[in-house]
Amino acid sequence: MTAARIEENRSHPRLPALLAAYHLVNQAGKGAVVATVAELPAVYRVEAEDPAGAFAADTVLLATPPGADAPAGCVVLKAPREGRAPEIKRLWVEPGARRRGLARALMAEALRRAEASGVPAVRLTVWDGREEPLALYRSLGFETVASWDDRPDLLCLERRLDVIERLAPEAVRAHAPAGLAALLVDAVDGGASVGFPGPLDPTEAASWWLGVAEEAAGGVRDVWAAHGPDGRLSGVVTLVRVGAANGRHRGEIARLLVHRSARGRGLGRRLLAAAEAHAAATGLRLLVLDTQTDSPAERLYRGVGWTAAGIIPDFAADPGGTLRATTLYYSRL
Repeated sequence: MTAARIEENRSHPRLPALLAAYHLVNQAGKGAVVATVAELPAVYRVEAEDPAGAFAADTVLLATPPGADAPAGCVVLKAPREGRAPEIKRLWVEPGARRRGLARALMAEALRRAEASGVPAVRLTVWDGREEPLALYRSLGFETVASWDDRPDLLCLERRLDVIERLAPEAVRAHAPAGLAALLVDAVDGGASVGFPGPLDPTEAASWWLGVAEEAAGGVRDVWAAHGPDGRLSGVVTLVRVGAANGRHRGEIARLLVHRSARGRGLGRRLLAAAEAHAAATGLRLLVLDTQTDSPAERLYRGVGWTAAGIIPDFAADPGGTLRATTLYYSRL
């Protein structure tokens, strides 16, 4: 199935009509029916008449259905203000374009951007009784929290976000027996070709990460991990530095792992971006990696601009023992 096209554009010519439809329906739902944009309360009218100005500090996303030439949905990710978490607002999909995944695609991209900004949480409000949007928000991990808005029947929801941090060697050692080992075991159990036959014993996985801690202490490898609000690790990536004198401009991305329970939220992309940014900041000019040919990871690397250099057949055995091809990738920084 072809995915909807998501774009950021607060000046798109279709945006005023989308926001106008949202507000007119929303007013009707509150029992304050109005027929035209001119009759909307001023705070809402300005959004429909001049969205570029009303949302000048915010992120406005639009969704175009597959095969269409104009957006049929929108959402706004408000910028954080006064130390408060950013808020998602104005989620709207035209009635004729519903049941095609546009609302979920818009929400997923808004959450991805919120996570990429490093904020610890994102929030939203929804009227009690709106079962369909409530079901969507809860499926995306939002939970009801104490209200910050005293309007009756308005529910306040919040989702805590994954945080990515670079792990010092002692932190790698501390996480090796549990969180890091669990990520490696989960990858092997899921069929990923990451250097180990399956099933992988957690003790062996922990031992491998303890070796990584020693490499980190020696300046050979850097490690980034993502953890959720409960502190459990949800993803990891490492950057290996080349020791040869003629290769010190080059590094290798290795063991980019996202737990299966945390996939689909852009976490792999964020982990990779963290490693790339550090590589560039510390003088590396070229990154390389290899990944199993036709694996889901290939879509990630291609999607963020990495270049495929070639395929090597029968490069490594997958966890089940079958030899698989690998594709070599590189990225110039």
